[in-house]
Amino acid sequence: MDKVGLITGGGDSPGINGAIRAVVRKARDEDMDVVGFKNGWAGLLKDDKEVLTRGDVSGILPIGGTLLGSSRTNPFSVQDGPEKTYENYKKNDLDAVIAIGGDDTLGVAHKLRDFGVNAVGIPQTIDNDLAETEYSIGFSSALTQVMKAVDQLHTTAYSHHRIMILEVMGRDSGWIALFGGLAGGADSILVPEEPFNIKDVKGRIKEREAAGKNFSIVVISEGASPKGLDQQITRETGTDSFGHVKLGGIGHYLKDQLDAILEMPIRVTTLAYLQRGGEPTAFDRLLATRCGISAVEFCLEGEFDLMTSFDGSEVEPVSLEKVIANSPKPIDDDLLRMKDLFY
Repeated sequence: MDKVGLITGGGDSPGINGAIRAVVRKARDEDMDVVGFKNGWAGLLKDDKEVLTRGDVSGILPIGGTLLGSSRTNPFSVQDGPEKTYENYKKNDLDAVIAIGGDDTLGVAHKLRDFGVNAVGIPQTIDNDLAETEYSIGFSSALTQVMKAVDQLHTTAYSHHRIMILEVMGRDSGWIALFGGLAGGADSILVPEEPFNIKDVKGRIKEREAAGKNFSIVVISEGASPKGLDQQITRETGTDSFGHVKLGGIGHYLKDQLDAILEMPIRVTTLAYLQRGGEPTAFDRLLATRCGISAVEFCLEGEFDLMTSFDGSEVEPVSLEKVIANSPKPIDDDLLRMKDLFY
């Protein structure tokens, strides 16, 4: 094992640089070279790269985003994309590729196995919806941002007796909304796992009002939808290279519905990309470091088509095929019930 490639794909998150740093430090300790390919799979597809040294990764641990850049490029949506990707893999004399990203990025890593590419994945998504791992890099940091936003909205909500709706990310799973909402003390939490009823949301607000609480905080996932609506709310038409529509607007949809049946003033805040920015938490820095080291160790052991999985206190290898087959990971029913206790 002389040389590994490294890519970071999909949406960015705090903690990626920690994983890059760990991969380079561990690889160099094992006398391995690391070639960083820029902007996700686009870098390997176009052979856009740089050799990463210890100096390149010095000081990047507390910095959000990714040193290598990212994109949602899918080689399998490009003519001869997989073949070109493999050609550059061989051209650079790579023994393996370490891919940091979510289900789309890791799905490509898994499919490239059939073209001769050895790959190990590291779970990175603020949505925390990758199966077979308890946590993904970026989730902890995103929760902190959501919690802070809910904390700040509380002051305006109770001062002006308003309903404050906070729309957060979460296409198919509501981990950010649930954990962030619980940490911030939200009064209603709406997630993709459970289609909501507008009248139920109103009822919860009215119950609080009857108890003398003349304000409410509602946290809603961008992928949440009301009962009876067959599709998610989107901001614009079209899809990305992985077939995803661009979600957004469910917060304003909910406001319009509640405006028609409530007299209390309602305001909407869409947290959007603020969830993905800023410094990584201590947990994300440690998770990224451990996953980066383990990914290099798996390569050294000749174990590929795997993802580093965090389970309790251990990092273990898990089949990428299993990860992709079981993603997105929904919220457990027991955790879902927690949100109904606090209002």
